[in-house]
Amino acid sequence: MGKQPKLMNYSRMKDILGPHYAQIHDHSYISNELGIVYGDPRIFMLVIGQTQPPFVIDDYRLGVLVNGEIHVNINLVERHITPGTLVFLGPGTIISPISFSGKIELYGLGLFADFPMPFTTIQMPSAFNGQVRDFQIKAGESDIVTARHMIDTIWHVVRQPDYNRQTISSLVAAVMHHYDGIYRQHIDLLKESQSREQTIFDRFIYLVNQYATREHHISFYADRMCLTQRYLGTVVRQASGTTAKEWIDRALVEHIKIELKHTDKSIVQISEEMDFPNPSFFSKYFKRLTGHTPLEFKQSK
Repeated sequence: MGKQPKLMNYSRMKDILGPHYAQIHDHSYISNELGIVYGDPRIFMLVIGQTQPPFVIDDYRLGVLVNGEIHVNINLVERHITPGTLVFLGPGTIISPISFSGKIELYGLGLFADFPMPFTTIQMPSAFNGQVRDFQIKAGESDIVTARHMIDTIWHVVRQPDYNRQTISSLVAAVMHHYDGIYRQHIDLLKESQSREQTIFDRFIYLVNQYATREHHISFYADRMCLTQRYLGTVVRQASGTTAKEWIDRALVEHIKIELKHTDKSIVQISEEMDFPNPSFFSKYFKRLTGHTPLEFKQSK
């Protein structure tokens, strides 16, 4: 096993889809650079069904849900994704599927580690430059149609023998610019309508996703946001119905579970990396929140 959890990268998807390739060939494409899901719900269900949640991605995923509904936890936040939604999942995203309804029809791209990205780091559109880990935006009909047409074009190009990689890179750049434009419009509208409390909560969740493995106390997040601990705790509870400490614990436990299940790190090493004072405290903390010791969880199926 690798040192870092990369549960749904190219290799994992290839292992899942490989035995079924003859059945899904007309609705999927996968190489070490690029993956495409082209409408068939079987592909989506195979990937989800054969991976014990939560799982992590280390690449870029862009898609549009056309039919069906998906209830999923993305980076600690429950999302109900409905038809006509543009979806972006960035590197480091933690995903826990909850339920599905209707016939899932999803068109999307996976830009794996070997994909020739069309932008340098400093040129990356703002929605993809690392400041945003994920977004799901209910878009207008014309924006959805445009996204579908772009993905359709990429699909038809990669189905050709010896397709031009630079052409694909340029087409992906167009898709990313399209998503980025919609994302920036969405953010502008949110800024006009969103309450200060919701803005504070969203910022808190972003910071928790970034730092929970090292920073376990609300004081750190309050200091980063230039707020008092009491005010931040009050706002978080009012906005979500959950305390700030519970959000931090939830994020930390998810990361611990991934390290226990999907790396070969020892319990002592995980305890040290996640800044617990000692392994005994780490074990008691994990058992209090999960009902299992770290060793019991690591050895469970």
